Amino acid sequence: MLIRFRNQQLGNYLEVFQERQVIPYDKRQLKEQLSRIELFNDPIHFSQLDFEALMRYQVFPTNIMRSITQWEHENRSMKIGDVIVQQIHFPPMNNAPLKMIMAVRISEIIDEPKRKGFSYETLEGHVEKGSSTFTLEQTTAGIHFQISTFSTPGNRLLRWFAPVFTVPYQGLCTRAALRNVKRLML
Repeated sequence: MLIRFRNQQLGNYLEVFQERQVIPYDKRQLKEQLSRIELFNDPIHFSQLDFEALMRYQVFPTNIMRSITQWEHENRSMKIGDVIVQQIHFPPMNNAPLKMIMAVRISEIIDEPKRKGFSYETLEGHVEKGSSTFTLEQTTAGIHFQISTFSTPGNRLLRWFAPVFTVPYQGLCTRAALRNVKRLML
């Protein structure tokens, strides 16, 4: 993680993070955090949805995070192995005094008839280690946006602060992402 005190030109960090490895983790030793929000419960056809906001990683509101994706930078669509550089604002506001720069790598692209999305894994230097999956899904109950995360704080210091800092902040960010995607999809 890199700490900065003003907004960064995130494209300048793509090369730096492309060289970094995924932080090793064992998914079987991590507890899944599953968060979901209903988008539509009426008979809208899943294929009629616009998946662009999700596939451009416009998941988090800008007061929480700014980001640049490798595929956006290279003017193409997402592929496995692409990097997302994240600038996380702390506290969660656009003019926050602290900016944490870190990155993730796309590990899976989900393109099924009733499920679309992607997964990523954290790269060396991230505050968390593990993976997250972001999907739009159609079930018999309707269409939902879901975030599934298997993660733990990335180092001992952060693990120590997890109950009072990391876990509540991650929860706040997840709830904001759910509301943001719902707003974008409606």
